[in-house]
Amino acid sequence: MGRDSTWCNYDAAARRLSLTLHVQPNARRSDIAGLHGEALKVRIAAPAADNKANAELIEFLSKTLEVSRSAIAIRRGATSRRKVVEITGGPELVARLEALVASRITTHESRITPST
Repeated sequence: MGRDSTWCNYDAAARRLSLTLHVQPNARRSDIAGLHGEALKVRIAAPAADNKANAELIEFLSKTLEVSRSAIAIRRGATSRRKVVEITGGPELVARLEALVASRITTHESRITPST
């Protein structure tokens, strides 16, 4: 993925992927919808009330990216649609995300930027 991404950053030294997400609760099904401004839009099939959407977001990312739920943390925006999520994992995590996003986004903006 390319150099100008603001929604995704992988820190190889810390083995951590940071994602800026725009979360849409109450969707028919949980899925990645594409880019929404400078964030990756994720639809979640759970209401925003009582932390249900956040729990479903973590479950969805866990299954989609094949990581444990404990490897995923919402770092900012727990009560907002705009969230920063950190996921612990190796380069294979980045490869899975790249493949997933490439199937939904065709612009050059969908690139992961390695941190320096």
